[in-house]
Amino acid sequence: MKAMRGWSRREWLAGSGAALAGGACARRRATVRARVSLLRLGRYSQEIYEAVRRLLAEHRVEARGLRVVLKPNLVEYDPGTTINTHPLVVHAALEAFRELGAAEVCIAEGPGHRRNTLELAEAAGYFGLLPDFEVRFTDLNLDEIAPVRLESPRSKLRDLYLPRTALDCDLLVSLPKMKTHHWVGATLSMKNLFGLIPGAVYGWPKNLLHWSGISECIADLHRLLARRGRPRLFAIVDGIVGMEGNGPIQGTPKSAGVLAAGWTLPAVDAVCCRIMRIEPRKIAYLQMEDPGGLLAPEGIELIGEPLETVQTPFELIPQFRHLRL
Repeated sequence: MKAMRGWSRREWLAGSGAALAGGACARRRATVRARVSLLRLGRYSQEIYEAVRRLLAEHRVEARGLRVVLKPNLVEYDPGTTINTHPLVVHAALEAFRELGAAEVCIAEGPGHRRNTLELAEAAGYFGLLPDFEVRFTDLNLDEIAPVRLESPRSKLRDLYLPRTALDCDLLVSLPKMKTHHWVGATLSMKNLFGLIPGAVYGWPKNLLHWSGISECIADLHRLLARRGRPRLFAIVDGIVGMEGNGPIQGTPKSAGVLAAGWTLPAVDAVCCRIMRIEPRKIAYLQMEDPGGLLAPEGIELIGEPLETVQTPFELIPQFRHLRL
């Protein structure tokens, strides 16, 4: 989040207009924006390693002495399509945080479909591209858990049982695949947090969360983690090849050729929606977690590629065509 600073004459005039329109709160929204990076990358190659280093540098990510958890989207495997976060993106993040001096970097996921997570990871190429993957990996479906109370929940839940691996780390990095979703429209860095929820408690595929309101549970989980302050949340979205249509599993590959990153997950997801030509203000869980107008284009400071150079319309199933930007 960009810090407040002394205003230029232009900003003063803009702030004065906002104050006349809506008071000090509106003025604050006009000057405080979330920063989101866009980096064009056309294929999965060794260039990813430098790209991830650049993204972390742009957002001044510090990791020295920290316990870092990388949370990819690892949900199902089909050799004919692209479902999971590419293992090269995960390995690039792993190497980058090790270079930044992290005390520990682990990879963690709790798939909602497959109960044999290591078998899924092997099929998805994680063992082949990530040295010592089994040593670094934690299956969050089987991890030690702790209850955390929800404040003013939007869903029917009053608390969440979350894995200690996620609760006790210093920095949690959401590494989703850019995809459409047949229940909520789009799945990005916020929806990727669903993989923290242990299937051993909530069922497969996290049935209790669906019955309690899937969009509302996404918002509750993000708000819970964001307000706790620890772990801090950061996102790097794998949009090099995403998925369109009947995602997040049965869709078709869609090349967008981009990585997106930032500290403010709703803003990162809003930018990714616009890349997909989806109106983020029509995505229910993003509306619920819109902190002061960040879903509007003027609420976000883009770094790197201009949005229009990477926009790639993703096909939407009929019930979500009204989301088209």
